[in-house]
Amino acid sequence: MPTSRLRRFFYENGLLLVTFGLIAGALVGQVLTGWHDNNDDLAQMGLAQLTLGQYLHSGHFLEATFENWESEFLQMGVYVVLTIWLRQKGSPESKKLEGEEDVDQKPDTTKPDAPWPVRQGGLWLHLYKHSLSLTFFVLFLGAVYLHARGGMIVFNIEQAHEGKPLITTWGYLHTSRFWFESFQNWQSEFVSIFSLVGLSIFLRQQSSPQSKPVDAATSETGK
Repeated sequence: MPTSRLRRFFYENGLLLVTFGLIAGALVGQVLTGWHDNNDDLAQMGLAQLTLGQYLHSGHFLEATFENWESEFLQMGVYVVLTIWLRQKGSPESKKLEGEEDVDQKPDTTKPDAPWPVRQGGLWLHLYKHSLSLTFFVLFLGAVYLHARGGMIVFNIEQAHEGKPLITTWGYLHTSRFWFESFQNWQSEFVSIFSLVGLSIFLRQQSSPQSKPVDAATSETGK
């Protein structure tokens, strides 16, 4: 176990720190390649190209970023909610087929180290009990709006170039283009849930909390 304060911090937060680094690296790659790709499109339409700073405020960047974030937040929100009630025999991603688990127990409002909303009780406790799924769905709706906002800006640039009428963000939400962009991302996220739940029945990854023990029976359900 690391002893120095800095090493302990990295040890205790390694998963978040590494995934944040992966997000940052992928986002930088997206920005640089998206900037050049968007400028190629603008050049073909005879429009002024954007600086990198301008690109970060463009509809192209907004749309490309948030149509993906939208699907991720939807995936996790749906996954959290579905695993409350549904079971899958043999999967570590499922609760056990019979009986209650720790997560089903009524919160102990007298526990001294419980989070503040639990000790407060009432409305705060009720909201906190559902805060994970609620937050994912709020983030999903926010990403839907920013996806539509960015898509509307890109769409209107194309419309103006062709001398066609412009639309609002609400109007873009009613286009087949918006829903095509959304559904193609949503289905891929549901495929990932299906794959993780299904493959984890039969396959193992030693030392991963997403896997059952290597010697666990295929029919064993839960962690």
